Amino acid sequence: MITRRPHVALLAASLLLTGCGSGAVASPGGPAGATAEGGAPASTTTTPSSPSPAMSAEAARLELPGLGPKTLAQVPSDARQAVVVTGRGKNSPRSEVVLYERTATGWQPGESWPAHNALKGWSDHHMGGDLRSPIGVFGLTDAGGLLRDPGTKLTYDQGYGFQSPGTGFEGEPLQGSFDYVIAINYNRQPGTSPLDWTRPLGANRGGGIWLHVDHGGPTHGCVSIAEKHMEQLLRTLDPRLHPVVVMGDAASLAR
Repeated sequence: MITRRPHVALLAASLLLTGCGSGAVASPGGPAGATAEGGAPASTTTTPSSPSPAMSAEAARLELPGLGPKTLAQVPSDARQAVVVTGRGKNSPRSEVVLYERTATGWQPGESWPAHNALKGWSDHHMGGDLRSPIGVFGLTDAGGLLRDPGTKLTYDQGYGFQSPGTGFEGEPLQGSFDYVIAINYNRQPGTSPLDWTRPLGANRGGGIWLHVDHGGPTHGCVSIAEKHMEQLLRTLDPRLHPVVVMGDAASLAR
C-alpha cells in the first residue's frame, strides 16, 4: 500500500512557503494532506521488479549528457533515475526536462518535455523570494496532489492542501497546478508530505520547491511540466532506483 505519512497541519493564514508551494492552501480542521471526504483510498501498487544490473558508477555518470565534473560529482552513485532539467539561460524561465534511466549499458534518455522554471531563472544560492530556481542535484522521494494517486511508487499525499488559487506572472490561472506534485528535496525533510514546513537550512533559504503541473507561465522557484507528463513521471519514478533531479541552466550544469 502507498503510505500516507502524517504531517503538521498548516493554517492558510500562516503559510510562509517561498517556493511554488506558496500557493498551497491548508485543509481546514485537519492535516493539510488528509484525503478529502469521499476521496479515494490509498492506492495499491505491485512490487517493483529488480533494478537493472549496475555498471560502474563512474562510467554511468559520464554518459549523462551536458553535465560537467562539478555537477556529476553530486550525482549519487546509486541513482538509477535522473530527471535532468536544463534551463535555456541563467535568467530564463524556460527549460527542457528529460528523464534518464541507468541500465547495464549506461544512461538511457526518455522524451524531451518543455518546462517552466522560476521567473528570473536560476541561482547557486537560492533565497526565499528571489524568484530563481535552485541549481543542484536533489533527491525525489515524496509526491502528492489534489487528485488521487495516478499509480506512483513514491509516497503520495492526496488532499485539499494542494490548492493553487490566483493567477501567475503572465495573468494565467494557477488552478490545477498542484493536481500532481513531486517534492524536490531542496531545504526540506525527505520522507514527509510536500506540504511539510520543515526547513533544515532555515526559512530564509526558501522551500516548497516542486515539480508540478504547468500553468503556462514562469514559477516562483519550481519546475513545471504538462499534466500528462507529470502523470507519466509519477508512474515511472521508483524509490528503489533512488531517483534524483539534476537542475540548472545549461552553462551551470556543464561546470
